[in-house]
Amino acid sequence: MNILLEKPELEKFIDEKVRSGSFGSAEEVIEAGLARLMLDPIPLELDAADLEALAESEHQIQEGRDLDWKQTSAQLRAKYLNS
Repeated sequence: MNILLEKPELEKFIDEKVRSGSFGSAEEVIEAGLARLMLDPIPLELDAADLEALAESEHQIQEGRDLDWKQTSAQLRAKYLNS
């Protein structure tokens, strides 16, 4: 199976994991990610904590305490994709 990654940051992440010695190949990185999804699948329903967090977010938005998405997105990209 061949996989085409369309996001350069994903390819960069995989390359860094192989270069650091954490994994022996790109295939091992992909396999580890898939194994993680199999062991810890994305929940199909929200639990009580998720619902409470959403309600709190809605409350903050109504009070005008929400964050600018462009600024927040840039901060998240810098923290998780450019490190």
